[in-house]
Formats: sequence, C-alpha cells, structure tokens
Amino acid sequence: MKKILSVILALTLILTLTACGGSGASKMTMGTGGTAGTYYAFGGVLAQYMKNHAGIDVTVVSTDGSKANIESIDAGDYQLGTVQSDVMAYAWQGTRSFDGSKIDSFRVVAGLYAESVQLITMDPAIKTVADLKGRAVSIGAPGSGVYFNATDVLAAAGLSESDIKAQYQSFADSTDALKDGKIDAAFIVAGAPTAAITELCTTNDAFLVPIDGDIADKLMADCPFYTVYNIPAGTYNGQTEDVKTVTVKATLIVSADASEEDVYNLTKAIFDNVDAITAENGKGAELSIENATSGMTAPFHAGAAKYFAEKGVTVETN
Repeated sequence: MKKILSVILALTLILTLTACGGSGASKMTMGTGGTAGTYYAFGGVLAQYMKNHAGIDVTVVSTDGSKANIESIDAGDYQLGTVQSDVMAYAWQGTRSFDGSKIDSFRVVAGLYAESVQLITMDPAIKTVADLKGRAVSIGAPGSGVYFNATDVLAAAGLSESDIKAQYQSFADSTDALKDGKIDAAFIVAGAPTAAITELCTTNDAFLVPIDGDIADKLMADCPFYTVYNIPAGTYNGQTEDVKTVTVKATLIVSADASEEDVYNLTKAIFDNVDAITAENGKGAELSIENATSGMTAPFHAGAAKYFAEKGVTVETN
C-alpha cells in the first residue's frame, strides 16, 4: 500500500509540474525577412543562442521584413522581430508606411548591425544613382523599408519614383530579374555580405554602385537616421575597391508584453556570447554594447535595460 501511495504521489507531482510549466522553457516566434537576406540567417543564429543560453525556444520564420514583423508583433502572432531602425521610427511615430496607424506595442532589445543600402547592377553604363533615370529598377515591396530607402536615395539624386520604371520585388526576385535582363538595377538593404548579392556576383558580372558625395550628404541632412558606411573591398566577388554607401541599423525588437526575465535572459544570451555568434555569422562582429544602445528612436524593454545597466549603460524605457 505504501508503495502504491508513493507512486501516486510521484505521478501527482509530475503532473503538477507539467501543468505549471515545469520545464521552465518560454516559447517565442521571431519574424525576420526573406530567406535570401541577412535577417533570416542571422536570426537563426541568435535563436540558437537564446535557446541554449536563455532557455527560450525561438521559432524563426521568413517574412516580408520590417513592417510585417512590427504588425505581427502588434497582432500577437510574433514576440520578436528584426527590423530596420528607420521603419521602427515610422511605426513609433505613426508616419510614412504607418501614417495614421501608430504602433507602440513593441520595445527595443538592441541594435544589431549596419544595414547598408546596396545598389546592384550588371550594366556598366550605370555608374551613379542619377544613371537610373528611365531604367527598370527594383525598389522593394510598396511600403517596405527597402522601398523608403530607395525613394529617399532617388530623391537625394533629384529623381522620383516616376522617373524610373519601378519594380517591386524581393531580394531573390530582384537578383533573378537582373540575371534574366528584366531589370537594370536593384536596391537591396541588408547587412553586407548579403546572400542574394553574393550569389549574383559569384555567377555574373554584377557590381555595386556607390551612394556617396552630395547624394549621401543630402540624404543624411533630410533623414538623420542614415549614416555613411564603407562596404570593404573583397566583400563580393570582383569587388576590388571599397564602395561608399549609407546605412540604417538592423534592430531586434520584442513585444512590450514579454516578461522582464525573458528579455533580460535573451539579451544576456546574445551579448555574453558575441565571439561564438561571430564564428557562426560575420555580422556578430558588429555586436557591441555601444552599437546596441545608440541611435534608437523607440524605448527599450525593461529586461534589456536591466542587462545594459549591468554593463554601465542607461537606456530609455517607458
């Protein structure tokens, strides 16, 4: 009888622990970007460290990018998302692609790495942004981060969307269209090297067009979230010199409803393992406390703020 009671008590304890989430593991879904972009690949690496070091089971999904990720966090479908810092600003302020539909249901975890505005072509006659006039150019999905970056760059060069034959394509579709001769150039905004561009430059005579000089100066004067950036020589096959361009910042955001403990743990899982993350994806080399906490246009989650405070950096929360 005593053995039977012991077994019953043991089973009851197991069931109780299970019902109360005894495994202790939280589950989150992270929206990233297209499978040919940096968001998806880097998001997969970050998710691995969140699972192994924070006990958070993160499912990484391919999406249409920044705007879709913010909207999906707002809808409760995702808890994490990688976004461009400029698109995050639009959502928080209710401007541009979020005009009249301000979203403030997310908080910042950290800035991750530079997302360079890359203008890629296979036409040697296209040497500057001004040379895009009258050409078929992919500028990203309407309302996407790429779309606004492309139209910002065009405007700084004295061009409008109507001055080109605009195409609205993903990274992968853009590179396929370039190879097939259906478009003349494409804007791709992502951490360099970007898989889609790497593949294109490896199998074709493709090259980057610089975004610099007066164009970059005007762009930064009009839109202060842009900064200058050099894509180093050798980043892509056949690239023998640095290419000057502009950049925004890839940023990890989280639902405002996520627990402080979970967000603290996942932030720690990233920034306590920078060297190991870098060994798996080169963009990890840009992870730093300074980069993570500077230039943000939305408040941080309290869990992330707690981690950064331990490193001597105070960030805004609300």
